[in-house]
Amino acid sequence: MSLVLHGYHHSVYLRIARLTLAEKGVPYERVEVNPFASDLPAAYLELHPFGRVPVLVHDGFALYETAAITRYTDRTFPGPPLQPARPKALARMDQIIGVVDAYAYWPLVRQVFAHRVIRPRLGQPADECEIAKGLGAAPKVLAALEKLASGETLLVGPAISLADLHLGAMIAYFVQAPEGAAMLPAYPRLATWWRTIAARPSFAATDPR
Repeated sequence: MSLVLHGYHHSVYLRIARLTLAEKGVPYERVEVNPFASDLPAAYLELHPFGRVPVLVHDGFALYETAAITRYTDRTFPGPPLQPARPKALARMDQIIGVVDAYAYWPLVRQVFAHRVIRPRLGQPADECEIAKGLGAAPKVLAALEKLASGETLLVGPAISLADLHLGAMIAYFVQAPEGAAMLPAYPRLATWWRTIAARPSFAATDPR
């Protein structure tokens, strides 16, 4: 079997795909691709015409879009199921992933994490205005996710799901900013969930640091 995951090591979406593969126990080869480069190889653009990451290639079958990759991984490979069987729990999983993509990614990752953590790490200036915008938007997002969380061990019940991996990758970045770490405890369900999910071996195995 040939399984190759293309992506950028700082990308939160690459980490979501890596977390899914780790939870399923699937070995793979990883190829580094910087989507911000001005000279993306033509061969990569054949795999992903929009030049984003990640891309999974399984025995010649190329797939992009993280949600498609994670669902394909769960359906294709043996290991613990990462999608609940009950329709309402599955719908809640899909809803949480949708909320995370539409409303959490930009303020938590692109504004707070990127400017407070990654830019200084790369020797680039942080934009305090962008950080402030992200911190201003974050409470509404976290409150919505707090309400959607099941109150059980994990987001949609007692078993891990793709929702936990999707949100977990973003919270892992958000709390690296001191302001993010200080904000999360105000949402007790999320704070308890985060302590549980962050302790899983998959999170240590995929930490880009």
